[in-house]
Amino acid sequence: MTLQLTRMEEDGQLIFRFEDPDCDLSGVIVVDSLALGPATGGCRFWHYDDAAAMLSDARRLARGMSYKNAMAGLPLGGGKSVIRRPNGAFDRAALFRAFGRVLEEIGGDYLAAEDVGTTPRDMEVVRSQTPFVFGLPADADQAGGDPSPWTALGVFLSIAHVCARRGRPLSQSRIAVQGLGSVGADLCRRLHGAGAALVVADVHPEAAERLRTTIPVEVVSPEAIHASDVDLFAPCALGAGLNQVTIPQMRARLVAGAANNQLATEADAALLHERGILYVPDFVANAGGIINVAAEYLGHDRGMVHDAVHRIPGRLAQVLDRAEASRTSPALVADVMARELITRASGAMAENEGKRPL
Repeated sequence: MTLQLTRMEEDGQLIFRFEDPDCDLSGVIVVDSLALGPATGGCRFWHYDDAAAMLSDARRLARGMSYKNAMAGLPLGGGKSVIRRPNGAFDRAALFRAFGRVLEEIGGDYLAAEDVGTTPRDMEVVRSQTPFVFGLPADADQAGGDPSPWTALGVFLSIAHVCARRGRPLSQSRIAVQGLGSVGADLCRRLHGAGAALVVADVHPEAAERLRTTIPVEVVSPEAIHASDVDLFAPCALGAGLNQVTIPQMRARLVAGAANNQLATEADAALLHERGILYVPDFVANAGGIINVAAEYLGHDRGMVHDAVHRIPGRLAQVLDRAEASRTSPALVADVMARELITRASGAMAENEGKRPL
C-alpha cells in the first residue's frame, strides 16, 4: 500500500493532500468549516493542469459548500474533495477504493458525495472502504442516490421565482442553459415542460444533439451562449463563467443556474448589479443536491427532501428582499447571511466547549 496523506492549515482551512501512485490517485480535500457539523461536499473528478489549480478549485468549492449548507439550514459544515483525472487508461475502481481509504483515515470530519465527474457507482466503491460517503443508490422511499435531479429541481424553482418576481412567467420566457450534463439537461426538460423557450450549449456537441432529439431547443456555441438574446441565463457548467469579459456582453436581465462559483471574483457581483442584472446566488439555488445528501446522512425519506427543496424559493426571497432593501448585490447579501449563520454556530460551539467540566 503506497497511500500518502499529508495535512496542513492555510487561512483557516484544513487541507489534506493525498496520493497513491499504485492506482494513479492524486487529489486534495479541503475542510472549510466544522461549525455546523461535519464538513460535507461532493467529490469532483476532473482534469487539472497542475496541483496549484486543483488546490485553488478545492478551496473555492469548499468555501461555497460552507455557505450552501448554512443557507440551506443543514447541520453540516463545508468541505470539498477534488481528484485529478489521470491521463490515459486507469483502474477506476482501484482509484476510488484508495480514495475511500483516504476518507477512512481522516475519520469523519469530511463526508464525500457525488459531484462533477463522479457517479453513485463510484460512491458505492468508496463505501466499500469507509462509511464516510453518501449519494449511494437508495430504495424508492429513501433519500440518497443521484443528487442531480434534486439540484435541477431547486434551480428550476428558483428560476420560476425570479421570473415571476420580474412579472414574466416561465411560459413567456426565453432561457439560455449553458452545460447539458445531468443537472443541465434535467433543468431543460423541466423548463420546457413549463413552456419556456430554450437556447442551449455544451462543450460536448453530442450532449446538445442528444437533448435536441427529445425537446425543441436552439443550439448555439458554448462561446456565445452567455450573450444570447434571452430573459434569463442559467450557467450549469463549471465555475467562473461570469466575469469581466462575459458580463458586459450579456443581454439577459436575470441569472440563475446550477454551476458552483459562477462569479470569477467578488467584483463581478458588483458588475452584474451595476448593469441591472439580477443574480441568484448559486449556493442558494443549487442546494437541492446537498439537501438530498444530508437527508441520506440523517436517515430522512424522500418526502422530507421534496419539502426541503421546495423551501429554496422562500430562502431566495429573503436574500432578494434584503438585497433590494440595501440596494446591493444579492451575491454579497447571501455571503453575509451565510457568514452570520456560521459565526453564530461557531460562537455557540465555543461556548459549549467552555462549559465542559475539566
